[in-house]
Amino acid sequence: MDLLDVVQKLSFAPPVFHPDFISKLGEKVVLPDASFPKPTHNSNAVDSKGGAVPQAIAHRGHTAKYPENTIEAFKGAVHAGAHAVETDVRLTKDGVVVLSHDSNLKRCYGKDKQIKDCTWDELKTFYTIQEPHSPLTRLQDLLELFQRPHWRNIWILVDVKIDSDSEELMQRVASTFRRVDPGHGSRWQDKAKFIPLCSQYFPGFAITNIGFSTAYSSQIFDVTDTGFTVAQATIVSPSGRRFIQKAHRQDRSVYCWTVNDKKSMDWCVKNKLEGVVTDDIPSFLSFCETYNEEASHQWPRKLLLWLLYFNFWIFIFGIAFRQRYGSCIKTGATSKAEKKWV
Repeated sequence: MDLLDVVQKLSFAPPVFHPDFISKLGEKVVLPDASFPKPTHNSNAVDSKGGAVPQAIAHRGHTAKYPENTIEAFKGAVHAGAHAVETDVRLTKDGVVVLSHDSNLKRCYGKDKQIKDCTWDELKTFYTIQEPHSPLTRLQDLLELFQRPHWRNIWILVDVKIDSDSEELMQRVASTFRRVDPGHGSRWQDKAKFIPLCSQYFPGFAITNIGFSTAYSSQIFDVTDTGFTVAQATIVSPSGRRFIQKAHRQDRSVYCWTVNDKKSMDWCVKNKLEGVVTDDIPSFLSFCETYNEEASHQWPRKLLLWLLYFNFWIFIFGIAFRQRYGSCIKTGATSKAEKKWV
């Protein structure tokens, strides 16, 4: 019995220690010997005073006002001034790529069903619990919004969920991008930032690793020119600061999720992150416009307790994961069957 076995027996252990999730992370991954381009939007935004500030990335759309991962949320985010939208993709029973953070529909749609067990014909009849009641959205529906004139310079951050069938999901996401023309003479390669898929499916796309542990994400430094999207609770720790410094020395982008309070916004601006993933686009943009480097912001007590709690479990995760799996990522030329991504 190792430390992971002990932690997994605790009823109060976080979901990250669930056997199915952690075994997926622990799979040995061989990264293909391929180069990936730097993203075209890897710099800071500029405020009205000419200062560098992080780009505003809408977390599942403008979720402070609309139901998450819906067309209304994405339209609202761009109308509010977002530089990019972030979303999550999953696969239906009949192979349609839909947008949902959760694998189960209960929280957002009031249906205690798994997306992978439902066909699109069934799912398209479900509406969000939150008003305005909105239907479940396909990836294709979101991509078609990029054809609108005022979406010309918007880019997209796609979180491919690891509990799906990776091989089929890769193929379906890629075919969806190929089916939809982004318009304006542009390319999806210049708009899609986080697609953890091998070069077989998305040649020419920039990739960004999304994670909650800098210890785990550090393995991705072996892949040329990848960026990083890291959980806020991890990135504000001393190890997180060192991680940012290393990434910036290598000219790599670092984004932070999810940033909603003024202290967190202030921290991200001061540490020169390239972007923040936020639920409230107007509040973040307003903060950047009125940013005062000398102003003092306090961590909200509830958030501070959460940061301590989160980092305690991430510390335990790092020890337990390395004890069982060691380093699970290596680079090198691979056969088609070996090409996997985290």
